[in-house]
Amino acid sequence: MRRALRKLFQGLALVLGVTLISFLLMVYFGPDQTFTLVGKNASEQQIREVRRQLGYDQPFVVRYADYVGGLFTLDLGASHSSGEPVRGILGRTLPVTLALVLPGFVLGNLIAIALGLVAAWHRGGWLDRLISGVSVAGMSLSFLIIVIALQVLLCTPYGLNLFPARGWNVTGPASYVQYVTVPTLSLLLATLGYNTRFFRAVFVEESGREHIRTARAFGASPAEIMVRHVLRNSLAPLITRTLFSLPLIVVSGSLLLETYFGVPGLGRVTFDAITNGDQPVLQAVVGLTAVAFVVVQAVTDGLYRLADPRVQ
Repeated sequence: MRRALRKLFQGLALVLGVTLISFLLMVYFGPDQTFTLVGKNASEQQIREVRRQLGYDQPFVVRYADYVGGLFTLDLGASHSSGEPVRGILGRTLPVTLALVLPGFVLGNLIAIALGLVAAWHRGGWLDRLISGVSVAGMSLSFLIIVIALQVLLCTPYGLNLFPARGWNVTGPASYVQYVTVPTLSLLLATLGYNTRFFRAVFVEESGREHIRTARAFGASPAEIMVRHVLRNSLAPLITRTLFSLPLIVVSGSLLLETYFGVPGLGRVTFDAITNGDQPVLQAVVGLTAVAFVVVQAVTDGLYRLADPRVQ
């Protein structure tokens, strides 16, 4: 009970800290939307009315309290650019983003786990050196370079021209595969090197333990050793790595993918909000990302107990 309360307070402190810093930056360094909304030749009365509607006439503490309260009640206000409720924008764009990034996220982790197991079993051999070398080479490539190269190679007449270069006109499974393939490959190649190196290090450490050497001595098969013993006993760091990277992939990964592929998801909305100075959208994205990390932390603790009942 005490540990659960401590985790709860830590989560609340994280949310309050992130939201406070982001709110301070947006209030004191963000653009003032007053004259963008009132236009030219506005009267003082019109200016005061717009500032009242935007909340600029309220003290900082009141504005911050309204912001935090809106996060927990999902009353996120309206976009300054379009006037659409921010909750509606997020509800419309988040499913598109999840449909875009989840295939690459899942495949990237599964393939990295398989490669890490193979490299750990052949530690020091040519196969281990090959996997490690390719992983380091993949880590050295920029995400942007990967996106542009695959887009040119697979989506334009200069290459194979097999997939649409931009857009998200998904009407069924076939069109979904057409639009999601290149972004999935981009995310897969961008994250595979990092994931493989991390998982290999975890599996190598676990495979050097005494019970693994005992299983080898008793003639257990490589598949049984690596899957039943090494992989199972490495679930804690695997869960941490996988779950804590999900919010970052959804926000930062989708921002680049959706901008270059013209996908109307959360990343594209965030990019447009940054360029337009749309503070309600930015505040909602930053605040809900912090909340997502707290939720992920709670889910991770629960999965720890399922993976290893000894964790209390």
